[in-house]
Amino acid sequence: MVSSVYIHIPFCEKICHYCDFTKFFYEEKMADDYIDALKKEVSAYITNPKQQVKTIFVGGGTPTALNYRQLESLLKIISHHFDVDQCEEYSFEANPGDLDEEKIKLLKEYGVKRISMGVQVFDDTMLEQLGRLHRIKDVYENINTLTKHGLTNISIDLIYSLPNQSIDNLHRTIDEALSFNLPHYSAYSLQIEPKTVFYQRYMKGKLRKPQEETEADMYELLRTEMNKHGKFQYEISNFAEKGFESQHNLTYWNNEYYYGFGAGAHGYLPGKRIINLRPFPAYLKKANEDGQPILHIEKVGEKERIEEEMFLGLRKTKGVSKQEFINKFKVDINDIYHDSLVTLKQRGWLIETDQHVRLTDNGMLFGNEVFQEFLIDEKTFKLSD
Repeated sequence: MVSSVYIHIPFCEKICHYCDFTKFFYEEKMADDYIDALKKEVSAYITNPKQQVKTIFVGGGTPTALNYRQLESLLKIISHHFDVDQCEEYSFEANPGDLDEEKIKLLKEYGVKRISMGVQVFDDTMLEQLGRLHRIKDVYENINTLTKHGLTNISIDLIYSLPNQSIDNLHRTIDEALSFNLPHYSAYSLQIEPKTVFYQRYMKGKLRKPQEETEADMYELLRTEMNKHGKFQYEISNFAEKGFESQHNLTYWNNEYYYGFGAGAHGYLPGKRIINLRPFPAYLKKANEDGQPILHIEKVGEKERIEEEMFLGLRKTKGVSKQEFINKFKVDINDIYHDSLVTLKQRGWLIETDQHVRLTDNGMLFGNEVFQEFLIDEKTFKLSD
């Protein structure tokens, strides 16, 4: 069963200097055309109204960059095709400053239960350096208005290891973020991605990130402070009060199926991963033709499913369930990965219990090296079949 839905709204008022997601400058006509095309794509996959799903996540870009009329059109498409009343978690991404009172009331009216807010850092100078439009005061105003209208399930996204960021500066950001006492926080280290303003500056030697040792110290500070304030770590970059873990993101980390709608969106259906066209004209043309604006369909066989079970599951602090692994693949995890498990335990990066295999605190700092150990040799896999 496909348990989750991701819908991509690619519009932004300004393109941030670090962002490599599919995004376009907001223009009213472009957004109107996009929503019409998106409706055709969703209708091509979801043929019966009120389909039941566990989670819906509307991300971007900036979904709240849409004007009131467009936002209502999008919400109507979603509520027609999916049973939002029975949905366990219905989330919208938002940028501070984009959420006026009327939009907040509209989101609440159409059943949105959770807001994920891209704050990034509590420092106005750094926000300007990141290319963000909002300032700290906008965060306070938006959270106050959301709370006033009963939308209290709010998550804040932070980015650390920023250019010119010190440990003390990050500490101030964490303190201010925690002062809201929200149920969920996400925090990611800055990645310098190709085709971004930061990448161009980095290649010219005009941008420097903190040293690896400093980044590790920042991560440790983050984990310590979150834990101290009752936000337990349930995934490498995510912290929550009990019962407020992101159910949508757990769909990804549990290696479950989900629809992906919109330009550049990825979907995961039985046996295949679907990658949508990214360029705006190409997406519109194909979505309007047949509702399937697909760039590429990648076959996902048993080998790939097993690898992804490990890559994704080990991101969770509780790790990969041995019993769940057997239920899914009809084989014991040690029958495939015995040597890798021994190697990683010897390095101090992995812990194995009767029920789970999980990363140690140190292992979380070396995630990519750990995940390499779970790539399966094609010949070996075929022989074991």
